[in-house]
Amino acid sequence: QVQLVESGGGLVLAGGSLRLSCVASITFFTIKSMGWYRQAPGKQRELVAGITSDGTTNYAEFVQGRFTISRDNTKNTVYLQMNGLKSEDTAVYYCHTAVSPSWDSGTYNYWGQGTQVTVSS
Repeated sequence: QVQLVESGGGLVLAGGSLRLSCVASITFFTIKSMGWYRQAPGKQRELVAGITSDGTTNYAEFVQGRFTISRDNTKNTVYLQMNGLKSEDTAVYYCHTAVSPSWDSGTYNYWGQGTQVTVSS
């Protein structure tokens, strides 16, 4: 069983900061990676940042230098520190994890329910 619970979204002025958190409750699976995606109204869901189990990170070009993803493996928690927020960052942010079960070599994807981030200019 895999459950992801996000928190930390909200309303912020342009130039401000927010920190998103996502706690993964996992049984019988091993986490391969965790990350954040976002979806703005009328647009497709897009990758924001990801981090693998060994700490390798990747970022979308549009958040380079502004957002930082980190992870606490002991708590199965991933964070997204967002600084220098812009109005175009307004979206629902979704936590994602790719996991492998103990009984096969497949990879399965799970999503959180999403948290709204609104940046007011």
